[in-house]
Amino acid sequence: METNEISIHQARLFIAARGASEEWLTANQLAEKARVAPRTARQHAKRLVDLGILDMAEVFPGHRYKFNEIAEKRNKAYMLRLERAIEALGLN
Repeated sequence: METNEISIHQARLFIAARGASEEWLTANQLAEKARVAPRTARQHAKRLVDLGILDMAEVFPGHRYKFNEIAEKRNKAYMLRLERAIEALGLN
C-alpha cells in the first residue's frame, strides 16, 4: 500500500497525530489540526493505519486515531520518508 509520493496533506496529518501522541482523535479533529478536509483526513489516517504509523480504535460514532509510539520500529523506512518529506515541504 506504500506510495512513492508523500503529499503535504499526509505530512500535515502525520504531524498533527504525532503532536497529540497520547490523545485519541477523530478524523474531524485531525482534519482541523492538520488544516485539511475531513474526507482527506480519513483517507490519510486509514493509509497511516495500514502502514503501522497510527493506531485506530473502532468506536461509535467515529473511529479514533492515535500516533503509534513504536511506529519507527513497525515501518522505519516509511517514517524516514515522512521525516524527509516534512523537511522538504518546510513543515518542520
